[in-house]
Amino acid sequence: MAKKSGKDKVTNEINAGSMADIAFLLLIFFLVTTTMDQDKGLLVRLPPWSPDVKPEDVRVNQRNLFTVLVNANDELLVRGEAVDINMLRKKTKDFISNPNKDPKMADAPNRAIISLKNDRGTHYDKYIHVYNELKAAYNELRDEEAKRRYGKILEDLPEAKQEEIRNMIPLVLSEAEATSFGEENK
Repeated sequence: MAKKSGKDKVTNEINAGSMADIAFLLLIFFLVTTTMDQDKGLLVRLPPWSPDVKPEDVRVNQRNLFTVLVNANDELLVRGEAVDINMLRKKTKDFISNPNKDPKMADAPNRAIISLKNDRGTHYDKYIHVYNELKAAYNELRDEEAKRRYGKILEDLPEAKQEEIRNMIPLVLSEAEATSFGEENK
């Protein structure tokens, strides 16, 4: 029987020399082609800041103030009474427009101020839901006014007329600093 040389020997190994290269290329491919979602946040226009200008104290007629408190249990208190989130938009619209000229509601839409205050324990989803309902109330009032005056919703009007409607029904939303549970009455 003839001896086999070392060259004739068959090995059962898989050449894994290029496996690291392939894994690295796949990693780069997925990093380059994957998109990351960015948090959009809320679009809020803040007043200009100046270190030289001290904010003036403004006296607000309580009649024109619509207070919305959200506690740590995600319960709403609107102008001192418990309200379901589903009624918030309607109550806000009624307050701002004051169709029955109620002396306990806003003098005029351009004088209405919405004050939103949250507890530190308020869930973010609830905060967003409340904020969206308040903003939707303004949007609906503006659309109704635009339809009454021009027969179109606000978005379909020229920019000058949109600005006119926004000035008639300005969104004035004051957000107080959040407090810890139980500090609301301090």
